[in-house]
Amino acid sequence: MWAPYNYGGSTFCIFAATICSRLPDTRKAYLTLFSIGITIVSASLLMHLNSYFWVPALIFSIPSGAGAIISERLGRSNENLLKKQEEVEYLAALAERERIARDLHDLLGHTLSVITLKAELAGKLLDRNPEACKKEINDIEHTARQALAEVRAAVIGYRATGLGHELQSAKKTLDAAEVTLLSEIEQFTIPSAQENVLALALREAITNIIRHAQASQCHIRLYQQDAHVVLKISDNGVAGQTGAVRKGSGLNGMSERVLALGGSLQVQVAPDATGLHLELSLPLKEKT
Repeated sequence: MWAPYNYGGSTFCIFAATICSRLPDTRKAYLTLFSIGITIVSASLLMHLNSYFWVPALIFSIPSGAGAIISERLGRSNENLLKKQEEVEYLAALAERERIARDLHDLLGHTLSVITLKAELAGKLLDRNPEACKKEINDIEHTARQALAEVRAAVIGYRATGLGHELQSAKKTLDAAEVTLLSEIEQFTIPSAQENVLALALREAITNIIRHAQASQCHIRLYQQDAHVVLKISDNGVAGQTGAVRKGSGLNGMSERVLALGGSLQVQVAPDATGLHLELSLPLKEKT
């Protein structure tokens, strides 16, 4: 530090000041830089160093050190932002894959169940009623084409299912399965996001009924309660043990959609173990 004739020795003070930026803690970096400035002044006073040494040392060391610290922190911040951006992109891609998986499960599960049901019915009608058999085959073709279009739309991400369409589809599907439909549908305005979730929930419930329930009757009720829309679906089929129902991928997907809109979903077996009771409630206002 003591350089009575070599005033260029103050350069080492600048190096020391800039190295402070490598400290991981910002507070410690500035304290170290401040300590270097105090050391320069103290050494100059104790050793009676010429102003040609300590003036350049202070003028260049402190700003250079502060600039290096700021630059280092900006670099670290940009690096952290880049990592967070990559994480957000990864999570967005993961969420999109999960969305597509849920939608494809709902679409294909329902459609394949309907096609299977109609194919069985067509086989039974082949000999005794060819015209009715032909109608069922045409329905199979129409259902398959519609499913293909919906799968393409689901992958793109612009599919919106109307509740009215799903109610009509549910009636046709249940009729084909020889299940009597009892419906109580109140007419009121439902936001598109809530309507889409209700429609997909209805589709999943009807699919489960014709696949597993062995029911002869299905009851659908849609009504408004306070600031919520409530959908209740029940059947009189074989349900197994009473109480809560173990959720499969379809019910899990339904539950995720409902929770995303701030709603609630309950699926339980009837007290007498005859059928399932599904109750879905969604706020009519968009979740903020």
